[in-house]
Amino acid sequence: MLVKLIDKINDNVGRAVSILALLFTLITIYDVCMRYLFHEPTRWAFDVVKQLFGYYTILLGGYALRYGSHVRVDLLVEKFSTKTQRWIDIIGYLIFFFPFMWVLIVFSYDFAMRSWRQGEVTYGAVQIPVYPLKIALFAGVILLTAQGVAEFIKLLLKKEEATNGS
Repeated sequence: MLVKLIDKINDNVGRAVSILALLFTLITIYDVCMRYLFHEPTRWAFDVVKQLFGYYTILLGGYALRYGSHVRVDLLVEKFSTKTQRWIDIIGYLIFFFPFMWVLIVFSYDFAMRSWRQGEVTYGAVQIPVYPLKIALFAGVILLTAQGVAEFIKLLLKKEEATNGS
């Protein structure tokens, strides 16, 4: 039940966040048209697109893990049996993934809270708040960690839908 809930949350976040790709594409097209057709460049488009792309990138980590979209180096592992691959993935989660995610959780939380307390904004002609993006970074780390827990449980239970080791 926990695994299905985590999968569903990351599916929903993935679908919702994917809309940002369309949004930052439209803003970029608008900015290019304003700049080259009307000689009236926008002062805000670059910063807004940069932030939207940031949200897009950091919030899709759990979704990517769910569907096996992260980069893997399987040159040696692919020669092993499925059972051996599964155990290598289990050990990999325990030795690499979970400790690294713990560090990311702690540091991204501190990073976000410091930005929030300072009311951090971008520099330049248009000052856009940065702290929502840094809070989203922390949320993205939580989503990725939760999906890692779900994938780890799938591996332990030998579920076929586990993306790593299938």
